[in-house]
Amino acid sequence: MSADTASPYRIRTGMDLLNSRLHKTGLRIFAVIVIAHWAEHLAQAVQIYVLGWPVPEAKGVLGIPFPWLVTSEWMHYGYALVMLVGFVVLRPGFTGTSRTWWNVTLGVQIWHHFEHLLLLVQALAGAYIAGRAVPTSIIQLIAPRVELHLFYNALVTLPMVIAMVVHARAERADNAAARCTCAAQD
Repeated sequence: MSADTASPYRIRTGMDLLNSRLHKTGLRIFAVIVIAHWAEHLAQAVQIYVLGWPVPEAKGVLGIPFPWLVTSEWMHYGYALVMLVGFVVLRPGFTGTSRTWWNVTLGVQIWHHFEHLLLLVQALAGAYIAGRAVPTSIIQLIAPRVELHLFYNALVTLPMVIAMVVHARAERADNAAARCTCAAQD
């Protein structure tokens, strides 16, 4: 009997549904969010490195009509929090090797979230670390912010993609414990 039909009297929680019957849908929605975020960072990188725009003018796609978005630490923190919550709530659906890769990306996102929390606290307090003129993360002390965020996003995305690909492989031996249909053919 599967976890979905174990007991007709079992009360299903949102987390149960998200990590069983709705896991594939949840992962797809999460992937769209990640891809949209990448599009913003890549657009900003093109604006800087291909078009030669100064960093303050390179605002990605949404930052051009809404420039306050790029300078809002609340927006950046909010995205980091959404990512962290996504990694936590989708985690129970993974098993075996795919869970290991998902845990790696969760660990990186915990650090990334901490860095954005540090930036937000500085912006709210008006006091910046290392005597800087703007909110500054720890690693930003040695790497520029645009490049650092491209690097962080790569560090988060790569193990996430590996986890999702491994998770979707039906022939995977450690997939027998999965409660979702992610490995089933559409």
